Amino acid sequence: MNELELKYGCNPNQKPARIFMKNGELPIRVLSGRPGYINFLDAFNGWQLVRELRRATGLPAAASFKHVSPAGAAVGLPLSDVLRRIYFIAPDAELSPLACAYARARGADRMSSFGDWISLSDVCDVSTAKLIKPEVSDGVIAPGYEPEALEILKTKRKGNYNIVEIDPAYEPEKLERKDVFGITFEQERNELVIGDDFFANVVTENRDLPDFARRDLAIAMIALKYTQSNSVCYVKDGQCIGIGAGQQSRIHCTPLAGDKANNWWLRQHEKTLSLPFLPTLKNPDRDNAIDRYISDEWDDVLAEGVWQTLFTQKPEVLTPEEKREWLSKLIDVSLGSDAFFPFPDNIDRAARSGVRYIAEPGGSIRDDLVIEACNRYGIAMAFTGLRLFHH
Repeated sequence: MNELELKYGCNPNQKPARIFMKNGELPIRVLSGRPGYINFLDAFNGWQLVRELRRATGLPAAASFKHVSPAGAAVGLPLSDVLRRIYFIAPDAELSPLACAYARARGADRMSSFGDWISLSDVCDVSTAKLIKPEVSDGVIAPGYEPEALEILKTKRKGNYNIVEIDPAYEPEKLERKDVFGITFEQERNELVIGDDFFANVVTENRDLPDFARRDLAIAMIALKYTQSNSVCYVKDGQCIGIGAGQQSRIHCTPLAGDKANNWWLRQHEKTLSLPFLPTLKNPDRDNAIDRYISDEWDDVLAEGVWQTLFTQKPEVLTPEEKREWLSKLIDVSLGSDAFFPFPDNIDRAARSGVRYIAEPGGSIRDDLVIEACNRYGIAMAFTGLRLFHH
């Protein structure tokens, strides 16, 4: 099969729509559902991301994509009891490494992951399929599916859940093209390999990049390689915890991603973990309530007549003082940027979210001021010399 007709393009009025190969056959099989134009954009970007994470770390990887940028991406490290709680996973549930990667990718920014496209680096196993089943998701792409896992996924959306299998041996042509306004653009694919040597040029007084930081910086930069620019990514313990994508100004990327990282950490505060939700409340409603509870608009969920629809009893407010104290415990975060930081205010904001390791291309006329800001905070920063714009 070298062509697949789609329901429509980006919008319902954009017909006809299809994906096709000019040479050879499509490297995918649709096992269930009818994926759309945006679904495949997410699927193919997500597949590239997790495939590269797998190669770079040797660990199973997963990504949660929305509108052609990752909401989360992670590798398959074990989950702590606290992470199981904030990701709504039973304490006795058996999780494979791939399931751990998916739980982390989905859990980074659960609000943004609502209705996502899932990408998996390895054959989808039963453990992973069981985690995917209750989540609101548009579809999944993987290099294969265990028979029982496939049957579990086929029960989603009354049998219409989008399930795509991709040939893991497929390699695209070196040149890639796209049409805009009837004009064809052509460029060489970004085949840049991100490994340990990518972070060799440490330019700060603190030159210590431990192994976990190198791993997390690699995860950040690989994620950015497939994120709409401008973009900044915060990573901790093998998972993206905040991604700021598609902003015109880099100073908007950094706090956007940092606020998401803070939210991920505030979800782990004991007051948040102890929220007395009504047992009938669904996970998306819990996610929405948690995000509002830890925000400055906490009264949206604690007001009289509102809290009764969410909780069995009225929770205590998570005070600004408690938030500051808890956020001060967020440490050892790694941060990647797809282009240079033009001003040191980005570093000031990153430090407030526990960033201790940074990778960015360098090359700004204000590099000295950015390095000076890192030195004030004891941050180790590597200049990669290579930009990672993606559009």
